Amino acid sequence: MKRKKIVLAYSGGLDTSIILKWLQKNFNAEIIAYTADIGQKINKNKIIKNAKRLGVKNIIIENLRNIFVKEYIYPMIRGHAIYEGSYLLGTSIARPLIAKRQIAIAKKFKAYAVSHGSTGKGNDQVRFELGYHYFGPKIKIIAPWRIWKLNSRTDLIKYAKKNNIQIPKDKKGAPPFSIDDNLYHTSTEGKILENPKNVAPEFIFQRTISPEKAPNKKSFVTIGFKNGDPININGKKLSPENLLQKLNILAGKNGIGRVDLVENRFIGIKSRGVYETPGGTLLMVAHRAIESVTLDKETMHKKDKIMPKYAELIYNGYWYSKDRFKLQKIVDLKKNKVNGSVKLKLYKGNITIISRQTKSNAYSMKKVSFEENKTFNKSNVEKFINFHKKKLR
Repeated sequence: MKRKKIVLAYSGGLDTSIILKWLQKNFNAEIIAYTADIGQKINKNKIIKNAKRLGVKNIIIENLRNIFVKEYIYPMIRGHAIYEGSYLLGTSIARPLIAKRQIAIAKKFKAYAVSHGSTGKGNDQVRFELGYHYFGPKIKIIAPWRIWKLNSRTDLIKYAKKNNIQIPKDKKGAPPFSIDDNLYHTSTEGKILENPKNVAPEFIFQRTISPEKAPNKKSFVTIGFKNGDPININGKKLSPENLLQKLNILAGKNGIGRVDLVENRFIGIKSRGVYETPGGTLLMVAHRAIESVTLDKETMHKKDKIMPKYAELIYNGYWYSKDRFKLQKIVDLKKNKVNGSVKLKLYKGNITIISRQTKSNAYSMKKVSFEENKTFNKSNVEKFINFHKKKLR
């Protein structure tokens, strides 16, 4: 009789290696190890070696970097999605894509279940499982952290030793920082950061230099947009992956993209984290700047009104919901008008908009000029003010 199959979201690290062994023992199943490459620091040889050592025959590592940027990050940039005023949703936006591909793999290999390594206190378990349900409602979901008896880092270490699972030296003893990274961002949580009074140590930052140590010389970058999406840097056309990567390096060198925040998790608890989103921060600023000279007031204000809800849906794991799809249509209603380029100055953690260029006629030089002209009827202004005076009573 053929053994049942489970597709595990596998990073190759200690936690998911323990989960892999635990699934084998408790479900007597064949495990398919699935890794989505979305721009995180990845060691393919290590992933393959660790999975094979645990008896896994089917190891899938899939390059999703361009898809991740083009189909997930760019739509979010167009919506200017920022959660609770600070968080650019770097982890939130990664989970829906991984979940989608995990279910596709499960269907391809006729697996009866999927599994993830998200903890029972975090948001990611929700994001993964809502994605699983959307694409594979009949496929079983196994969430080890909610059902096993391994309740601490000490328990995990003991389990790893008992089952001959290699333990990285930096993970012996105290728990490590909880780190998530992809092409869009890096997040760091746990340990000293759990107490909001503690200052984040400089050594935790991975892709940005501190503003104090950034170059004393200013840098410039011009980002070109077509139909609402960035397509080139300094006139050079780049793939979504390469464009974001180049902006990450440039912004990181200039100390741009750091956020230290306490957020309200979907499941009802607060969490303190440090996020680095260097290239994404540049894109957010540049996109708003190009929209300012290409979109009408009504469209811009409507987008601003729906943004908090749009961002909250993404944060809570509702990327594939009817509500998010509906708001995305509003976000993208006039994206075909968002064309042109924005030049930014980068200096010690700061971003300054230097210029905006577009062929759009949304911004009228004739109407805004202080020189006398006939394109704007100033006599109508008094009528306009009198009309609004009546609304005060």
